[in-house]
Amino acid sequence: MSVEHASMRIIDGYARGGAELAADEVWALEAHLETCRVCRDRLSDAVAAQAPTVAALVDSVWSGLEPQLAAAAPMPRRRYWSARLSRWLTPTMVPWLVMVVGVTLLALLFDLSDTGYGEVSLVLLLAPVLPVLGVAASWARGLDPAYELTASVPRAGLYLVLRRTASVLAMVVPALAVGGWVTGVMVAQWLLPCLAFTSATLALGGVIGVTRAAVAMAGAWAAVVLAPTLAAARTTFALQTGSLPVWGLILALGIGVVIARRGAYSVLGTHR
Repeated sequence: MSVEHASMRIIDGYARGGAELAADEVWALEAHLETCRVCRDRLSDAVAAQAPTVAALVDSVWSGLEPQLAAAAPMPRRRYWSARLSRWLTPTMVPWLVMVVGVTLLALLFDLSDTGYGEVSLVLLLAPVLPVLGVAASWARGLDPAYELTASVPRAGLYLVLRRTASVLAMVVPALAVGGWVTGVMVAQWLLPCLAFTSATLALGGVIGVTRAAVAMAGAWAAVVLAPTLAAARTTFALQTGSLPVWGLILALGIGVVIARRGAYSVLGTHR
């Protein structure tokens, strides 16, 4: 497929049923057809020429639907914005995002009330794993009753992964920013680990599934950093400014792996 339009070979093959095309060609064409009217018209002409029975069936169905669609009331503005919001969020994500923000505020209260953890900031300590919990919720098969429909659409791959991850970060990062500002923690000190952990989760999610990756990363953080830090009541190297180059490297590597394995997010396995 060219940069601008699909080739006639792919369009003709798709019009004949797509059996002769590779799976990634079918996926790419369907995603391209969503935004390219020229290729939709070319596909329509190809179907009319090579599959007249299918074209006749479509015309018959359309002739029955057209009067009903013409008489239908326009979508209410509230439903319109709800439909647009659903591209970024699922209803099952909302309670989890509220919980994540609530945990952030609770950690801030502990930081301000001198809970006995010495120099350790709970906001800083929890910053890397909080967005991971939201990402896990956004891809959990058990929490999304429409996951099969979602995973079957042409843009269910990396495009949707990044949208849902961005929606999680849009909720979590401002809450962490407030917590960091109030407690005097440098922005890079919590933001870099937060983004690095999220990118690493997505990178690992392309192999074992996003939800499993999130649980594994959160468990590893709790065992390797969280528990020892609270036990020693002092900030470990992983949370100090000297570790920022390491977090930057992890972030860059995670983004690189996600881009290199972008096709892995188009299968149902990433919802595990």
